[in-house]
Amino acid sequence: MEHSILSILPPILAIVMVILTKRVLLSLGTGVVASALLLAKGQPIETLAILWEAIKGIVIDDGSLNTWNLYIVLFLFLLGAITSLINMAGGSRAFGEWAMTKVKSRAGAQLLAVALGIIIFIDDYFNALAVGQVARPITDRHRVSRAKLAYIIDSTSAPICVISPISSWGAYIIGIVGLVLINHGLTDISPFTAFMEMIPMNLYVWTTLAFVIIISFRKVDFGSMKKHEDRTIETGVPYDPNKVIPGEVKENLPVSESGTVGDLLWPIVALFVGTIGAIIISGVNATKGKATIMDIFGNADVALSLIIGGFIALAVAASLFLVQAKKSKLLKGTLFFKGLKVGVQSMLPAVLILLFAWTIITLIDQLGTGIYLGNVVEQSNLNPAFLPVILFLGAAGMAFATGTSWGSFGILLPIAGQIISATDISLLLPGLAAVLAGAVMGDHCSPISDTTILSSTGAGCNHMDHVMTQLPYALMAGLFSAIGYLIMGITSSVIFGLLTIALLLILFFTWLELRNKAVVKNQEEFR
Repeated sequence: MEHSILSILPPILAIVMVILTKRVLLSLGTGVVASALLLAKGQPIETLAILWEAIKGIVIDDGSLNTWNLYIVLFLFLLGAITSLINMAGGSRAFGEWAMTKVKSRAGAQLLAVALGIIIFIDDYFNALAVGQVARPITDRHRVSRAKLAYIIDSTSAPICVISPISSWGAYIIGIVGLVLINHGLTDISPFTAFMEMIPMNLYVWTTLAFVIIISFRKVDFGSMKKHEDRTIETGVPYDPNKVIPGEVKENLPVSESGTVGDLLWPIVALFVGTIGAIIISGVNATKGKATIMDIFGNADVALSLIIGGFIALAVAASLFLVQAKKSKLLKGTLFFKGLKVGVQSMLPAVLILLFAWTIITLIDQLGTGIYLGNVVEQSNLNPAFLPVILFLGAAGMAFATGTSWGSFGILLPIAGQIISATDISLLLPGLAAVLAGAVMGDHCSPISDTTILSSTGAGCNHMDHVMTQLPYALMAGLFSAIGYLIMGITSSVIFGLLTIALLLILFFTWLELRNKAVVKNQEEFR
């Protein structure tokens, strides 16, 4: 069953079920069981053993603790506790009131979230969770739906990280690109230079950023996102209260009437400074000899750094809470531990989804789903001019099915190097860039992707609401990017690829604005 067409059935089953039923845990659980059954060839006892090993692997890896997974889960719980204390101290309320005097419009609130997503480029996990904490009070006050905020976060986390050389993503990608260059005897260009030259070739990044900026500025939503936005504008409630919202405090806790903007900002500043400082220190300690910026970010323990930053931020949030407890008539010091408990509990839905996603990704890896899809791409004998668009679509399909862009990078970048070196070596960098772009696109569309899960968590949005509202935007941006790669391959020009996308964006959004105006006019005439 491994490395065969059957290996794609479990992820497809999970994805189809999650779209049809909207029940994420049930769908992921079904995919997990289906994967184990295929690996065990239908034998019940063997299936249970495989399931146990996959679940155990989340905690134990090669006989030692899987610190990456454990630290990410702990960071989510820390973030829930920090958020709860900030809310009780009155920081979110004060920040929202302050923001209303500075950010005057819904477009401004959305563009602020976009700017924050671009600025915080060190790591996609950190980006998704930190941006949500800062932007949520502002977007809520301006009646921007949580689904829109989740889309903005998701569209400015991975896309920025994948083109940033000083990020956890950049270091990982440069390492793989270096091996590809060495394997094909290309010693006249360094891995870092190759990475920098690929940045303008990553068409999906630029298309997605253009999409999110235009949609935020021009108010031209479409698909199910428009329904969420219209409902939020009408009711003032940025999410569906009948659905599970990860990170949303269920229990009404008292809020200090004397809270200040600093009660929100200082914990966030502590989180950012603590995390970045820990990344730098861990990167320097793990680097032998003189440490360059690339070495630091490539060798840093990002997960541990998140924990360190999280505990520092929690200490700051706790201190500010205790100060407010002395000032406020509504708060009591005894509510501190209750706030921590409620905050941790608010993150349980997100943690459970993440654990199920990690399990199915582990089993999909054992089935060889990524290898099978990579072989399909490798065996496609077509005109070399079509290679960039084929690699883009192949990487998108792989990341969508496996829920991991990093796994797709690791499998498809070397394969892309092999294909291109045997056909037209001049297409190497465009082909590698197409793999990076496609993997990010597939990751955006996949409901089992950890970055998709954390984007909905950071925004406080129901996970499936985020998936279904983002999907039309990501698919449309992917379509434009595919056309751009087709033009790039035919003309051997990055400029022509980018100009094609620019033209498509102008035509599409012009048509969308005209259509929306026509709909409004018809509604007014009907009334």
